[in-house]
Amino acid sequence: MEIEIYADVVCPWCWIGKRRLEQALESYDGEVTVRYRPFQLDPTPVTEPKPLVEALGAKFGSRQRAEGMAAHVTQVAAGAGIEMHFDRAVAANTFEAHRLVRFATERGRAAELVERLYRAHFQDGIDVGSKDALVKLAAEVGLDETEAREYLASNLGRREVAADLTEAHQLGVSSVPTFVLAGKYAVTGAQEPETLLAALREVEQRESAE
Repeated sequence: MEIEIYADVVCPWCWIGKRRLEQALESYDGEVTVRYRPFQLDPTPVTEPKPLVEALGAKFGSRQRAEGMAAHVTQVAAGAGIEMHFDRAVAANTFEAHRLVRFATERGRAAELVERLYRAHFQDGIDVGSKDALVKLAAEVGLDETEAREYLASNLGRREVAADLTEAHQLGVSSVPTFVLAGKYAVTGAQEPETLLAALREVEQRESAE
């Protein structure tokens, strides 16, 4: 079964959803292929790095509200075994990061890179909108640093990622994470592992009956 994950690497619920899916798959006997699909929570350019909490405060009306939301999601993330530090995170446009994920997918390293991008953003305070930072992260997960730099310096993957983002909206993906199972069935949100496992088994039964 193919599982397509529509997500953004600066979305905390997407990281939680990814981790919960991994926990569900530990109890699932079927064979799966996971494919990462791009989505941007905010496609507007980020002209210079700024603290994420500051950016969220401007978006949601106040810094206090942003800090409250961050505290809540940090607590939920801890329950999934994820450590988050919103005080370190930097606001970033993720288009180039999605291009790099495409690069990694072609070389069989997408899962490692996506995990590293989440960690870079939510734990290390790395600007995942910076090409220089992205190149270093690529090297950390075993990708060729020179190839990654040349890829990001070129236009390779740019059209394809833009097309994928457009397709996501055309498919009706409006919130992330969204998991598409077997190309037909969508599960939205960072559902609990038990819910995701039940969905996997139900889709497997449906597909077997056809």
